[in-house]
Formats: sequence, C-alpha cells, structure tokens
Amino acid sequence: MRRARIDYQGQTLNVTVNDDLSVTKQSGEKIAKDTFKWLVPIENPGTIFALGLNYADHASELAFEPPKEPLVFLKGQNTLTAHGQPSYRPDDIEFMHYECELVAVIGKEARNVKSQDALQYVSGLTVCNDYAIRDYLENYYRPNLRVKSRDSLCPIGPWIVDIDDIGDINNLTLETRVNGEVTQQGTTADMIFDIPFLIEYLSQFMTLKPGDLIATGTPKGLKDIQPGDVVTCEIAEVGTLENPVLSEQAFYEQR
Repeated sequence: MRRARIDYQGQTLNVTVNDDLSVTKQSGEKIAKDTFKWLVPIENPGTIFALGLNYADHASELAFEPPKEPLVFLKGQNTLTAHGQPSYRPDDIEFMHYECELVAVIGKEARNVKSQDALQYVSGLTVCNDYAIRDYLENYYRPNLRVKSRDSLCPIGPWIVDIDDIGDINNLTLETRVNGEVTQQGTTADMIFDIPFLIEYLSQFMTLKPGDLIATGTPKGLKDIQPGDVVTCEIAEVGTLENPVLSEQAFYEQR
C-alpha cells in the first residue's frame, strides 16, 4: 500500500494512492490525480537522520575514504518539502547537487534492536532528495549546517510504501534525471551500511521513535543544479519524486 497526505480543497487528508495516481480517501471516495496537492507524507516527522558517504562509489568520486562506521548527521524539519513543490538554489554559491536517497520511516519505538529484527520497526519507505551545497563542505566532520539545513532542500515523498510491499530493499535501483536527462544511477546493493545495520547502530545509543526518518545516502553522479531545472529522483518499487528549482529570490517571494 502507498500512503500519502494531500491538500484537497483546503483539507488535509490521509489517503492511499492508486496505480493511476488517483487517491482514495478513508471514506472510500476516490479523488482524481492532478486535482490535489501532495504534502510531506509523514504527518509528524521526528528526528531526521542522514548518512554521509554511505555508497563507496560516491565516497570515491569525492576523494574520501569510505567510513568504517556510519557517518550520521541530523537535519531540521525546515528542510522537508513535498513532491511537486519548489526548492531553491542559494545566491552566491558555486556548486549545488542533488542526492537521491532511500528513506526508512520508523513505525514503532526501537531500542537495542538487532539487525535481524530491524525491519519490524520500519513502517515504510519513501524517497528524498537531500541537496548539498558543496561550497561549505570544509572537512571530514561533515556536513555543517550551511551544507545540509537550508529551507526546502530535502524534498520527500510523494508517498510511503509499506515495507512488506518491497521485494528486496537491498537491491533497488536509483536514478536521478535533470530536465529529463539521466545524471545519476545506482543501486542500494552498493550501500556500505544497510537499513537493518543502521537501525541496530542507532538504537544502541538512542531510542528511535515513530516518525523518525533515516535517509540512507546517495550513489555517485553529481551535477550542478541551476534555477529553472526540474530534478526527478526515482527508486524502483518505491516512487518518483520531482521538484522544480527556483532562484533564492523567487523562492522566498512565493512562500
């Protein structure tokens, strides 16, 4: 099942998503596609965990050694925005790139969980695009706030797919397209630390809560993103996330 949140005629609704991209309300009423606005699919996002250098090929293209344990950082909720909504390129920077990532959504409280049991604590999977501003990436203790905590620079969605509906989460293809051109391809098989490992690792020293998000890193393939670009991140069996990019001035004028 694909679960989403939408804005329809001024109402926030929890819906399921059909194959034709129409949605069905809890009452059973069907709403046609393109008649509503997608919202961030998690009603109350908790802690947002993100992984740096979790694909060996991405670490290599950045001239970093692959980490020996998860390189985890936290993100603010201000970074989240929904499918179809704009992100922006900050003024006076040299390089901003996308990061197509598989996201695990925690479904129940998890403490001292073993990897073999970890998927029982995942309610579903979604897609995010964790943009990075490389101008401010100063050292291995990455990333600092200016790199990863800008408003709207972590689009997420459009929906959450139940974990039981995914075949093999360790063998999902990822693809990013910029204005229709394929610029990044990879597979979750190349993750250094997979989702079960990450849940075990994190839950050893903190309690994971429902609504917490774990964004699992991105494969190689970087391209500088400019205002006017449309960036599409697709993960097989999970979904396709697409967002336009505005200039900083245009973005804040329309908010």
